Amino acid sequence: MNRSLLTGLAAGLAVVAAAAGGYLVRAGVSPAPKPDASAQASVPATSLPETLQATFVGVAQQLRPAVVNVGTIQRSRSRRPGAPQPGADDPFFQDFFKQFFGSEAPAQRPEFRQPSLGSGVIIDKRGLVLTNFHVIKGADEITVRLSDKREYRGRVLGADPKTDLAVLRFEPDHELRVAALGDSDALRVGEWAIAIGNPFGLDQTVTVGVISATGRSDVGVATYENFIQTDASINPGNSGGPLINLKGQVIGINTAIVAAGQGIGFAIPINMVKRVVDQLVEKGKVVRGWLGVSLQPLSAELAQTLGATGGGALVASTIPGSPAATAGLQQGDVILAYDRTPIEDYRQLQRLVADSPVGKTVTLQVLRKKQKIEVTAKVAEAPDDRPKREGPARPGG
Repeated sequence: MNRSLLTGLAAGLAVVAAAAGGYLVRAGVSPAPKPDASAQASVPATSLPETLQATFVGVAQQLRPAVVNVGTIQRSRSRRPGAPQPGADDPFFQDFFKQFFGSEAPAQRPEFRQPSLGSGVIIDKRGLVLTNFHVIKGADEITVRLSDKREYRGRVLGADPKTDLAVLRFEPDHELRVAALGDSDALRVGEWAIAIGNPFGLDQTVTVGVISATGRSDVGVATYENFIQTDASINPGNSGGPLINLKGQVIGINTAIVAAGQGIGFAIPINMVKRVVDQLVEKGKVVRGWLGVSLQPLSAELAQTLGATGGGALVASTIPGSPAATAGLQQGDVILAYDRTPIEDYRQLQRLVADSPVGKTVTLQVLRKKQKIEVTAKVAEAPDDRPKREGPARPGG
């Protein structure tokens, strides 16, 4: 082997050794390799559904014992009695039917018992149950059935048709699970929502959806409407049951559905419910503020004509002798603000007036002939016999 070949081979081995030594040194001083990013991300991805599922299960277990089945019976007699039977006036004939059928004669009108089902939620350990007015309307008998199948005779403590709410009471013989009430003003569209009730008599049914919208009105269910819209499945029998957030708090009372659609249900916001329930429990009725003014929606055309650019409520008429008439409100006025609160539409003004204490003096900002003025009015108590709707114009309070 010649000298030049040996020299080249030695140089090559030295290079390889140096490279190997450098790799070993780097391996010794470099930090440990990081875990694969995709493997790291997969951990929370698999645990998130389990966490959400556990939350749903926990809320259902917590609230189902506070949800009740409200059964009602409405008694009535036939309005069209059958034709008199031959011999109905014969004393022997009457004695025969009395002996064998317990009645004086077959022409006696039978009693019909019309059953109905709904839901409710326990809000007080004394046996107070919150439900819809339409669930117990016209009921002669009310039965409250708990989640453990125990049944109690219920009675109406107070009802408010204008918000479709009612409070029932039964006498419990054990400790009750009471639902916690949340804050519906803090709701955000897209939040999870859970509905519990008894659709079609299927006790303790739980459905899940989201808050689809808030502030829905013109649904045509009640006088005062400010509904939460949800796609949590609500069916006949769910009425009066709770709509719940992931904290296990009641945020609404399920009330109505759109029969022609799917996934469109409405619940009364719990903050509105609280104001009504407090008065129903204390007084058996709801006392509301009233100005005696009929309002109508402010369309884009009317707003442009009247010079109203930021919303408002259009005065259609005032009732003679009412606070509105005394304050000088006129047909064609646009109410822009109620006690410094800007008015978006007539529904909002209607609710603000209704929630005002009787006797309070309020300031109204009014647009009249394109000029802004302020008037003051003293809130009166709303008459009980006011109609729900006054023709095309809506009563504003």
